[in-house]
Amino acid sequence: MGAPAEQGVRIGLSAVVIALRDRKACVLTTPGEDGAAALPFGPFDPGRDRTFELALRAFVTAQTGFRLGFVEQLYTFGDLGRDSPRATPGPERRREVSVGYLALTADAADAPLAEARWTPVLDIFPWEDRRDGPPACLAPLIDDLATWAVDDPRRQARIETLFATTPAHRWNEGRVLDRYELLYEAGLVAEAARDQDLPPLPTASGRPMVSDHRRILATGLGRLRSKLKYRPVLFDLMPPTFTLSELQAAAEAITGLSLHKQNFRRGVERTGLVQPTGLLSAATGGRPAELFRVIDGDLATGEALGLPLPAQR
Repeated sequence: MGAPAEQGVRIGLSAVVIALRDRKACVLTTPGEDGAAALPFGPFDPGRDRTFELALRAFVTAQTGFRLGFVEQLYTFGDLGRDSPRATPGPERRREVSVGYLALTADAADAPLAEARWTPVLDIFPWEDRRDGPPACLAPLIDDLATWAVDDPRRQARIETLFATTPAHRWNEGRVLDRYELLYEAGLVAEAARDQDLPPLPTASGRPMVSDHRRILATGLGRLRSKLKYRPVLFDLMPPTFTLSELQAAAEAITGLSLHKQNFRRGVERTGLVQPTGLLSAATGGRPAELFRVIDGDLATGEALGLPLPAQR
């Protein structure tokens, strides 16, 4: 007998909502199955919803209590062989296609609905946090990857390139999704075992998420890290006034890198995007620091520049 015919497609919408809390980059999550975190997710009803974006805004507010500001479409996820978001139950098993969106907010207050949480992004991707040097989880992951790649030069080359394991390679903070996909392929994240009905490995790293939500989040974090270099999107996460130390901490929280203080500040000044307010902040715990604000204007225009990311060597 041949394979059963496809019974249509269901479209779901997933939201990667990122904010800063206590100098940590956090993503808005809801409770998922087996204690795993989930992105806000909802189905698109073509008979009811006029656009994807309006449907997205409606269910994010319903699930979390938050109202989204600016959102941007990330990618459409529909690969076979991956556990799709809340797959259709029953015999029809409709193919699930998920459309991911990225949203940034400076409103990092507690989620209005109790079941929603702000989850630190680097708890989900701990190997991405290099602010204090290579993280503790990295060495065992590299060892496991090396075992997986034995006698396979192509796998070895991918590991060297993505994790910068040799002096010939430089860490590229934007390749979050590529690193997650490599770990998934090697079976080193919990989702890989789940999707293949295998027991989870004790070395599986990072906080798991339901379905393919960690893959969607990796896409969103990689997009945001890359955009920092050519668009002033960091200011979408900042309050109306901020110190330059707070701005640098925000950039470090997103990129997972330690940035050179003086080079970062000179780079910010060169962009011409901020100006002093004439006020001081006493919240630093030490000498009062000058408060800045974004210069009035449309940061979305082609004339706006990104912020420098001079990594501390």
